[in-house]
Amino acid sequence: MERKNISSGTPWEPIVGYSRAVRVGTQIHVSGTTATAPDGKVVGIGDPYAQTVQTLKNIEADLQKAGASMKDVVRTRIFVTNIADWEKIGKAHGEFFGEIRPATSMIQISALISPEMLVEIEAEAVVVAS
Repeated sequence: MERKNISSGTPWEPIVGYSRAVRVGTQIHVSGTTATAPDGKVVGIGDPYAQTVQTLKNIEADLQKAGASMKDVVRTRIFVTNIADWEKIGKAHGEFFGEIRPATSMIQISALISPEMLVEIEAEAVVVAS
């Protein structure tokens, strides 16, 4: 089975040793994704809803590079720095996945790599031939 590594081109991918996403066969695994713009700056500072929307847009772009779409997502994991923001984060997640309804978890963590980041999301997708 062929393995395809998808890169975002950031300088830290080769340093840390990871890919933005990996596709093997019909399965796609998207690494933890945050609300970064193409220039690397955090979008929606202080706004968990805006950060979740940007994060999911980034995941959507990664899936497209891997030959998939949001409708192929079967699992998400949402890491948040403040679980009290769950409704704002959940609202954004629901806007993208309300019809798809993947399995998900929302977990509070102590911090992300940058203090400006409030949300990080991982996604798994399975592309089913139509």
